Amino acid sequence: MEAQFSTIGNIGLYSYGTALLAYTSLVILILIKRRKNPLSGVLLIASGITALWAAIVTTSTVLQEPQVLLMQLAEVARNSAWIFMLLKLIGLRLQGTNHILNTQRWIPWFAASICLIVVILLGSEYLVNILSPVYDLSLYTNFSTWIAMSIVGLLLLEQFFRNSNENELWATKHLCMGLGILFAFDFFMYAEALLFRQLDQNVWQARGIVTTMAALLIAISISRNDLSETQTTARGIHLSRHVAFHSLTLMVSGIYLITMALAAYFIRYLGGSWGGVLQIAFLCASGLTLIVLLFSGQIRARARIWLSKNFFSYKYDYRLEWLQFTQTLASGIHDIPESVTRAVANLAKSPAGILWCRADDGRFNFVTNWEMPAPSADIDLQELARWLESNQWIIDLHEWRHAPDIYRNLELPTVLTLLPRAWLIIPLLFGDRLQGILLLRESDLVRDLNWEDRDLLKVAGKQAGSHLAQYQSDQALVESRQFEAFNRLSAYVIHDLKNILAQLSLMVANARKHKHNPDFVEDMVDTVSNTVSRMNKLMVQLRSGTGHKDLQEFELAELLTQVVTQNSLRAPIPKLLLPNHVLTVKCDRERLQTVFGHLVQNAQEACDKNGEITIRLIPNEGSALVEIEDNGSGMDEHFIQHRLFKPFDSTKGLTGMGIGAFESRDFIRSIGGNISVQSTPGLGSLFRVYLPSAANLGNAHATTPDKVYGP
Repeated sequence: MEAQFSTIGNIGLYSYGTALLAYTSLVILILIKRRKNPLSGVLLIASGITALWAAIVTTSTVLQEPQVLLMQLAEVARNSAWIFMLLKLIGLRLQGTNHILNTQRWIPWFAASICLIVVILLGSEYLVNILSPVYDLSLYTNFSTWIAMSIVGLLLLEQFFRNSNENELWATKHLCMGLGILFAFDFFMYAEALLFRQLDQNVWQARGIVTTMAALLIAISISRNDLSETQTTARGIHLSRHVAFHSLTLMVSGIYLITMALAAYFIRYLGGSWGGVLQIAFLCASGLTLIVLLFSGQIRARARIWLSKNFFSYKYDYRLEWLQFTQTLASGIHDIPESVTRAVANLAKSPAGILWCRADDGRFNFVTNWEMPAPSADIDLQELARWLESNQWIIDLHEWRHAPDIYRNLELPTVLTLLPRAWLIIPLLFGDRLQGILLLRESDLVRDLNWEDRDLLKVAGKQAGSHLAQYQSDQALVESRQFEAFNRLSAYVIHDLKNILAQLSLMVANARKHKHNPDFVEDMVDTVSNTVSRMNKLMVQLRSGTGHKDLQEFELAELLTQVVTQNSLRAPIPKLLLPNHVLTVKCDRERLQTVFGHLVQNAQEACDKNGEITIRLIPNEGSALVEIEDNGSGMDEHFIQHRLFKPFDSTKGLTGMGIGAFESRDFIRSIGGNISVQSTPGLGSLFRVYLPSAANLGNAHATTPDKVYGP
């Protein structure tokens, strides 16, 4: 090594002389800025030793025989001082913990390590003379020692830098950058020397200038803050997976050395003029890669996720989480939707949730709310459902508000975003089909989701979606069996109706022979004839199992007037309010009349004789809106959600079959409309029936229309 240093001329003198002046000035600055801080003394000593090291190297450049061993010992002292300062800095951050750096137990180990390095340096030439007179192992030993010290310095620097918040980084980022330059340049210089078995003269001469640059950055950090307030604040450094990931320096250093070895092999293999060119190109490529990694947040994020998935222990005990999740799902035998909501919410540490499920017509209907108020109005989730089904993403509403471009500028229903403390929207998938949409309230324990949280919730969402699909299939099967039983019952009903029709026919024949009161008899005959006609139609429907579709175009005002007339024999008498212009619809007139008759009759039964029933016909942007409002007994929210439109669920005892409301809504939806209900117990109810006008409906009267009118 002496021969290598002897070739260094005046450039090294000026370079290291500049470093000497810089660190001497830094010592003076620290003395001026010194305050009552345990780190000020350490920083002063480290800067002073660095100045001493620069003085020794500067002096050696003008001597005929450089003092290599003295320079090496000075460099050990310089590196040890800065490493000691970093250890103290991290130790202050660990106040209040039982970590070894928070106590003085690490100091003997540190001192022993430094002594071992000194012994290696002092005895390397002696050991080489004994063990191997052929190979210059002293070079490899020395260079490996310097590489190890620079890696330790970078590792400690990374631990401190990564675990500092924004305020702390503002105060210390220049210090970290200065020490980073110092240790990174040493790592590069000695790694190259280890591969080529000699120090590069130009790199060695430039080292003084680089060290001076580090001094300038450290001086900026000292000038802009005092370390007493920022760095001595006790804030527990994250130890577990974060510290493990922050040791990425070791991995990067190893990859760099291996890559350098491969590059050196090819450079040596090619030799000649190509060797220097490839060496410079490799250096530039390494620097460019480092810059890309530092400034590309996406690359760093993907690297973090890849490393976390493949090298580190997981956040969750998946066996325990899945057992609890399955147990929660199985516990809700009588209320599957609520158990699904609770199971997924427990994984996210959420205290509440709302669930919407896919209906047969493709809409998503509200089914349950757990520990969270139900939405006050129907929410159109069709656009959201299509987005969730195609992307299969979990939507963090906090993240969506601050960075909507992450979600490709997704537009959410306003009512959904205004729900109090709404947090996560989780798709419940059955295969590739969206079966449900789950909204969770924000957690008091978990604020941000990482990749592992999202993966767990996605898998849980698929399991919950399968469970929900099975539940809905079971419900459909139950309804199907109920309708099957109803069809069996219809055969007996048809037999009874045939007897009634025979009696009514005989009544009509006898009545025409006894016309004591012509007006009365004529009315009776007309009524009975109409009854016979309707019963014949009913028999046809019961026999075929389907409704007879008799499409007609008619004025809605005329039909409502007829409905009011038919229901005027019972109090309270409905009041009809009609618009000035004509609204026409095209559908089965008789079935629509039956729907409104059923709704008006229910309103009359809910009111006493002094009650009020109002029927309004309102134009509504390409559709007709019919409102039927009463001030009767009303219904609670639970009854509307779970019983009103449920088939075969009646509150009328033996006199009701419980299919009127279900059949009414089914028919209205089949022609492209909808029915909504608002009701308050003791205050009355408001039914809104949305119907497409004849101009907009045309012949689109299929069971699932292209366009649906209504909420």
